[in-house]
Amino acid sequence: MAKNFGTIAFTDSVKAMQEKLGSRASYARMEREKYVDGLTKIEIDFIVQRDSFYMASIGENNFPYIQHRGGPKGFIKVLDENRIGFIDFRGNMQYISVGNIATNKNVALIMVDYPSKTRLKILAKAEVVELKDDPSLYDALDLTEYKFKPERMIVLHIEAYDWNCQQHITPRYTVEDIEEAFMVQRNYITKLEAEVAALKLKLKGL
Repeated sequence: MAKNFGTIAFTDSVKAMQEKLGSRASYARMEREKYVDGLTKIEIDFIVQRDSFYMASIGENNFPYIQHRGGPKGFIKVLDENRIGFIDFRGNMQYISVGNIATNKNVALIMVDYPSKTRLKILAKAEVVELKDDPSLYDALDLTEYKFKPERMIVLHIEAYDWNCQQHITPRYTVEDIEEAFMVQRNYITKLEAEVAALKLKLKGL
């Protein structure tokens, strides 16, 4: 990446507020010391496990628009250390994000792992790719065993990213998480039920 997160996110007005409220010195050190060229294995492993994220784009009227993007776990793919992408499924057909990207390619993402209270912020340039224009990209982004109607593809060229603190994130769990957590107990109950059934049969034979 050409720039770190602070270089982009900490505008003059943001720096002035940090100075006023006492956090500027620590963030100035972060800007000097923290620089990573591209996604590392830590970010890649985190991204490919996500089944949703939030993306903000900017309209021609300068209002931001935040959209939830969801799909099966891993629907957003890591193409390389500086690019991630996903297939744009047909939804309510408002096309606000795509329309915004047509005039301003800057987007911001927040990805959250609620069970571990972990969140990753990403600043990127969005590229809209039509399905017919890049079949090999579609093959790289395609999903199996998931029903959807593709409309286009979106590739995000990552400019910067940063990890948020864990404060104020309420842990939440999917049905899959809960089922996995209770699998041992469910197997144990099934085993006990089988043993009880076998004992009943044995008693009937006495």
